[in-house]
Amino acid sequence: MLEISLKAEQLFSIGNFGVTNGLLLGLIVSLILIIFSFVFIKKIKLIPGKVQGAVEMIIEMFLGLMESVLGSKEKAEKYLPLVLTIFVFILLSNWSGIVPGVGSFFLREGEKSVPLLRSPAADLNFTLAFAVMAVLVTNFFGVTILGFFKHFKKFLNFSNPVNFFVGILEFLSEMAKFISFSFRLFGNIFAGEVLLTIMFFLVPYIVPIPFMMLEMFFGAIQAFVFAMLTLVFLTLHTTEHSSEH
Repeated sequence: MLEISLKAEQLFSIGNFGVTNGLLLGLIVSLILIIFSFVFIKKIKLIPGKVQGAVEMIIEMFLGLMESVLGSKEKAEKYLPLVLTIFVFILLSNWSGIVPGVGSFFLREGEKSVPLLRSPAADLNFTLAFAVMAVLVTNFFGVTILGFFKHFKKFLNFSNPVNFFVGILEFLSEMAKFISFSFRLFGNIFAGEVLLTIMFFLVPYIVPIPFMMLEMFFGAIQAFVFAMLTLVFLTLHTTEHSSEH
């Protein structure tokens, strides 16, 4: 019987820490990226091969895009590691859910079978963690660039009633990012996984292939949107604006 769980299922626990199938696949994706990074760095050549050329092309594309948003090549180079890492990790996490074998192997827990692996982004804990990281990091850079008091003045400004009210709205908007960031990514990836699961259950051959391609496209779009929103909020937090009206 087909069973779809809204939350990631726990596989085992280390002390009081539960390891879920979403977390396990997230760790595997992290390990793959770390190994690839070390191997890639050791094989960098003056005349790039196909892999190095493709990586350099992606980096140049992101640098150009970030420079157009930030208005400075220096800033683009400074924040590139953050934005590009977010994009690549979320992209591979999204795509990992449609790799053959993911969701095909199960562990037996009593009368219930639990999938061994599950797409990390189909776990709300994963997307919420990324949302918290994105909001905290963008505010951290805002503090380092503008200074503590100048940055938080936009949230707590007693210069006049209008600025105070605007500051409260800014603070509520910042808190809303936790929800919008996490639920947007989670909702899209989870819905895609449910669709693929149902398609494979009903028609296991040929028919699901177009849906897999569509899921790859939406996975890339969601990773790009998350990275670009982080970049936009980073730009807003590191740009000085006059708060006097």
